[in-house]
Amino acid sequence: MSLQNFLSRLDQLQSDAESAFSGASNAESLEEARVVFLGAKKGQFKDVQKMLGGIEPTDKRAAGMRLNEVKNAINDAFSAAKEALEGGGDSQIDPTFDPSLPGTRPTLGHIHPITQTIDHLTEIMGRMGFEVAEGPEVEDPWHNFVALNIPEDHPARDPLDNFYLAAAGVSSGDALAETGEGESLLRSQTSTVQIRVMKSRQPPIRIISLGRVYRPDAPDATHFPMFHQMEGLLVDRNVTMANLKTVLRVFANNYLGDDVEIRFRPSFFPFTEPSVEVDFLWNGTWIEFGGAGMIDPNVFEAVGYDPEKVSGFAFGLGVERLCMRRHGITDIRDLYSGDLRFLEQF
Repeated sequence: MSLQNFLSRLDQLQSDAESAFSGASNAESLEEARVVFLGAKKGQFKDVQKMLGGIEPTDKRAAGMRLNEVKNAINDAFSAAKEALEGGGDSQIDPTFDPSLPGTRPTLGHIHPITQTIDHLTEIMGRMGFEVAEGPEVEDPWHNFVALNIPEDHPARDPLDNFYLAAAGVSSGDALAETGEGESLLRSQTSTVQIRVMKSRQPPIRIISLGRVYRPDAPDATHFPMFHQMEGLLVDRNVTMANLKTVLRVFANNYLGDDVEIRFRPSFFPFTEPSVEVDFLWNGTWIEFGGAGMIDPNVFEAVGYDPEKVSGFAFGLGVERLCMRRHGITDIRDLYSGDLRFLEQF
């Protein structure tokens, strides 16, 4: 028998065996195909193997190598077909899978308690007619201090009590040496927004601004270097202190509850006159949550308003302290810890 005929017979055997194995629909038909091709006594492979004796001695090495390759290929095809029928193949459906059962629910994030508080405050003040205004977090001393009637010798302008920044071409050290202040700083209050709004609009004005402010305070249970404020501003004709107290009481009752006790204490702020501190009772202790007052005439003049024709009030409330009071949180640092065990509670 020629080598060429022998190799052709092997190729045909391999093709027929692979087709038979892959086409088996169950274990019984697969076993029948195995006996046909790999049977020890009457298998087709056994018959072809016997033909090796009729090959010329010079061609037997090549014929034997090809015979072994075909044998391994047929055995591999049988093993793959058997594994597929037993459920191990990728194309087979796991018989234990129940598509009617609910899937694995992915872990989803949710809104941070500070953001929840900001959204709630916005909704409450919106019901009283206040619209939201925004401003930059990097400010200049004029908007952060001068326009708010804060004199140069006021402790609030101390470089050690603010985060001054170096501007392009001017180092913060040079600016501090010349004026005691840098040319720009992270805003220390959201009152800067009311200045920008009044510079761009005429009364009546009724706005709130919520955002981050920065002061170099040592972190403790009630202080943090970065926190959030809600600034409120109302400017119109014949606005009085009674209007301010009413707005703050309505706000406190809506957010903190009807049972909350609040008080107003006389205070001083350069940008309001008269001024008050607003406190609420928490765990038997009065906690300050904001300052307020009637807008100082010097502030109106700085933005081009006539203080003889308009009046108004402003207030600033600490968002974190309101959030802590509502949720019973005793340490502000927990809000910025990033600890999911804590944050997942809200």
